[in-house]
Amino acid sequence: MAGAGKYGIPASMAEFLATGAGVRGLVESGVTSVPPFFEEPCSDSTTALSTTLSVPTVDLSGPRSATVAAVGAAARSCGFFNVINHGVDDGAVVSAVQAFHELPRAVRSALYTLMPVGGICYSTVPNTGGQYADRLLSWRDYLRVLLQNSPPPDVGCIPAFCRHAMMEYRRRIDEFGKEITGLLSEALGVGAERLHMATQVEAWVMTGHYYPPCPEPERVVGAAEHTDPSMYTVLAQDHVGGLQVRLHDGGWADVQPVPGALLVNIGDVLKLVSNDEYKSVEHRVRIKSSVDPRVSVATFFNPAKCGDSRLLGPLPELVTLEKPARYRNFTMTEFLNTRAEFGHSSCSTDHFRVPVE
Repeated sequence: MAGAGKYGIPASMAEFLATGAGVRGLVESGVTSVPPFFEEPCSDSTTALSTTLSVPTVDLSGPRSATVAAVGAAARSCGFFNVINHGVDDGAVVSAVQAFHELPRAVRSALYTLMPVGGICYSTVPNTGGQYADRLLSWRDYLRVLLQNSPPPDVGCIPAFCRHAMMEYRRRIDEFGKEITGLLSEALGVGAERLHMATQVEAWVMTGHYYPPCPEPERVVGAAEHTDPSMYTVLAQDHVGGLQVRLHDGGWADVQPVPGALLVNIGDVLKLVSNDEYKSVEHRVRIKSSVDPRVSVATFFNPAKCGDSRLLGPLPELVTLEKPARYRNFTMTEFLNTRAEFGHSSCSTDHFRVPVE
């Protein structure tokens, strides 16, 4: 990977990135200690957890009224829910993503890049406009497809080893997203079509994460604590686990994978659009094993192609005398720029909050 130095990356990090082997390559090399440029957890993250969050389950094969009620209750309480009987073969895409990340080093490294090529990026570091100085790394590699890229993503740039599985999953997850958007809208009491009419929500980004086993899992995080910059996110995952959610008391709870379920979580954009009816909750990923990798595929749904052309904000139907608008209007460009400037914590939404008189 040529030219890493031009991004101002610290020398040790630049050397790691230049190998093109990712975190998986460190594990393959037999590393026994964690390099210093990987994220260390907060002071509370080494504390053993005794809590497991009971995430609600939504059954799409049940009566519509019961399904709507379950979605609304989950979105208003913990901001997460599992979906079963969804008709999406999520296991195939998880397996394909794992197979790609476990290809021989020479094959993977030829595709490794800091910046997207044709809307596709295989790397270790999230794309932050090339500014990597003073940043620590999470213990994960990823394969990202920018679905709403302009021009559209070059499907031919997706590695052949997982191209068919990812594109077939994208087709099915688009249909799943339409169903979820309708349920979330209906649960707000504004009708099944209203949310889509207001936001034109579509899948923006699909990311296949690979969290290799770590020789010192207590010293790293797979993903630092954050809320999602999305309307909502759909997660397909394997059985290993590692996802944790912030509780009301500030502690953390494990979210156990449910076989055959897709996990949906509310993002910050929907929190704003719903006028705080729905909760966007901080979460993170811890490395649970020194033996087994964790694999997940996250699809982020957001308003489509409306950077500066459409104002978003609380739906008028959700603004009343008893509950006035808690957020001002904004564009997606403004929202994403704010996230880039202030980071991915829940307080980033405070920049859009209407002052209380």
